[in-house]
Amino acid sequence: MRTALTILLAAATLAASAAVAADFKITGGDTIESVLMAQKAKRVTVRLRSGQEITGTVRELTPRLVQLGAVSGRDFFDAVIALEAIEAVVIRTRD
Repeated sequence: MRTALTILLAAATLAASAAVAADFKITGGDTIESVLMAQKAKRVTVRLRSGQEITGTVRELTPRLVQLGAVSGRDFFDAVIALEAIEAVVIRTRD
């Protein structure tokens, strides 16, 4: 039930962000997971609790992990990050 609700919320967020790319908004029910789901196939920067920042393209997402591809500064590498380790998601809203 929670997963279906998360997917539905992410799909609505993705549709809204496709309509107006520069107008990113969150709602009261959003989580790190739903924000990342809305950014699938887009470049984001995640800041970890350790302070490290990783920039890459959101490739896959599960309820516990996110896979970032084309990691900046690391040619030919992907990163798999535990969602619980993410403190912030930085999203570019303008070109």
